[in-house]
Amino acid sequence: MKAALATAALFVALAVLPLLMHDVFTQRVGALVLLGAISASAWNLIGGYAGQVSVGHAVYFGAGAYASLVVYNQFGWPPVAGAPLGIAVSLLLATVTGLPTFRLSGHYFSMATIAAAELVRLLVANWALLGAAVGLMGPAVPRGVADLQFNDPRVYYWIFLGVLAVLLGLTWVMQRGRMGYYLRAINGSDRAARSLGVPVRRFKLYALLLSAAFTSLAGTLYGVMVGFADPDSVLGVLVSVKMVIIAALGGAGTLFGPLIGAAILVPLEEATNAAFGGSGTGITYVVYGAVILLIARFQPGGLAELGHALAQRMQRVGQRAAQRVRRAA
Repeated sequence: MKAALATAALFVALAVLPLLMHDVFTQRVGALVLLGAISASAWNLIGGYAGQVSVGHAVYFGAGAYASLVVYNQFGWPPVAGAPLGIAVSLLLATVTGLPTFRLSGHYFSMATIAAAELVRLLVANWALLGAAVGLMGPAVPRGVADLQFNDPRVYYWIFLGVLAVLLGLTWVMQRGRMGYYLRAINGSDRAARSLGVPVRRFKLYALLLSAAFTSLAGTLYGVMVGFADPDSVLGVLVSVKMVIIAALGGAGTLFGPLIGAAILVPLEEATNAAFGGSGTGITYVVYGAVILLIARFQPGGLAELGHALAQRMQRVGQRAAQRVRRAA
């Protein structure tokens, strides 16, 4: 009950927060934080709970982004109408790539996902229907409300917050059900889980399909807000690495870890881009590398685990203080 009230209070605070933001840059960064939290939370389903560290999730993000712009350029539909197409393509790609790569484990699995994502990026970069290396553009001016083209970034913020709430709600239900227990068992040891009767490959695939669907939805939301997609911006390896680092920084395998990680990493990335100009690709690599080193060296479990450890320590300190008071009395 306390956890539910705390979660409700958190989302109310997040919903009110944009009203205190009067700078457009800050409002846009806030929207990007939630978009990063959505994509990282989607990755967390397979990478955090199931322990299958995919570094190729950019392929699903890109599928959603391109789908939103393809339906606009080919049929004149609102970009958001491409969400079902992007999800369908992502589910197909997840099935095709997941079934063979799940035979691998550890860094071999990660390398296979990178290879698959890079293959898709190269195909898209040479596919005229998808704009090849130039990419695709969305509506230059809004034609109606359905285009979801707003001058106020706070509208995107609230849309992204609603999607994140749904995703976290589904994740909460999943982690408390049979699938959550199975995924944690798989994360601990494939062989041990299989020996206990867990259908390992099937539940890995379930987690990947769910993860791919929400990652694709995040890509569609990106395409709607930014109105542009090219192979590097939505299919590049940095897109996948960013999801991994956000989840790892906040705490992979935890409910709110990706949100915590996004709240730290995304503003840091946007600040470096604003300070050094352009896309800041070189600085971005440096920032990501530094974050990886700090996590690996000081807190492999992420900030969520650190907060949990501090809370337990404070609880023990409080219990000892209470014991001393009772003894003194």
